[in-house]
Amino acid sequence: MKNKKIKKALITGISGSGGSYLADYIVENHPEVELHGISRWHSTASNKNLSKSISKIKKLHECDLTDLRSVWGVLELIKPDAIFHIASYANVRASFITPLAVLNNNIMGTANLFEAIRMAKIDPIIQLCSTSEVYGQVNKKDVPIKETCPFNPVSPYAISKVTQDLMGYAYFKNWNMKIIRTRMFAYLNPRRADLFATAFAMQVARIEAGLQKELLHGNLDSVRTIIDVRDAMESYWVATVKCKPGEAYNIGGNTQISVGEFLDMLIKLSKCKKILTRPDPKLYRPTDVTLQIPDLTKFTKQTGWKPKYSFKESVKHLLEHCRNEVKNIIKSV
Repeated sequence: MKNKKIKKALITGISGSGGSYLADYIVENHPEVELHGISRWHSTASNKNLSKSISKIKKLHECDLTDLRSVWGVLELIKPDAIFHIASYANVRASFITPLAVLNNNIMGTANLFEAIRMAKIDPIIQLCSTSEVYGQVNKKDVPIKETCPFNPVSPYAISKVTQDLMGYAYFKNWNMKIIRTRMFAYLNPRRADLFATAFAMQVARIEAGLQKELLHGNLDSVRTIIDVRDAMESYWVATVKCKPGEAYNIGGNTQISVGEFLDMLIKLSKCKKILTRPDPKLYRPTDVTLQIPDLTKFTKQTGWKPKYSFKESVKHLLEHCRNEVKNIIKSV
């Protein structure tokens, strides 16, 4: 299959943890692309995430995806030939606390985007960022998880992503929109504090600096495969130019590890002789997904893509980022 050409791209949620890494990848590796981004005016995401790439982004557009008129206005102005739909409330544990906000934002934001595309009469390639959470708690006989595995969402966040995923397929079937669904499994993302890996690494860095006495954690028994966020964002670009519209693709890493094993690894890499750990009931989810191992055959066969960063490199990158964040905190006090 011939690679698709992208001249003008739009990233929704560009100032967020994932969108900013995607922006970094595009400006560094595809400087010929005119890059635009959508970021809500009241977003809690900081534009410091875009410090590496902000000077090379054509424009950041203030736009709330839950406001159809503003979405339509941006698309009418830009007329992108590729859209990376990254924006979402993505904190699984928080979705149990504010389920209606998560459902409304993620579902209606996506519906507005698709409708605005129709209203603007444009025909872009659309990468729809889905997640392994759509599969929920999978029976061991269905592991590794294929794209044909039934959906079994167990959190409000997962329900919103299932709806996005199905919506993407429906708009492909009914209005011939070129939507490619990518179902990403767990990744290491230094810019996203709510992920277990980042939360652990930040606590290790704080303990090293004497700002914290013990490390708090939730469920340590869940098993994941891990990929570096920089590889994850590159895979979104690869999916957009090489994959088939209407199809869904699992994407993830090859390193299989439990949350507890990952914590042990971070503690061994710490500069402290000993780190005390303690479970915190507040960090447990009402229902947890404990086994997420993907079958990557479909994506690999379609694209030939492989991650660049080793697991050790990714963990080191995460820990050093968190140490620098703690240094900056200390300097600002």
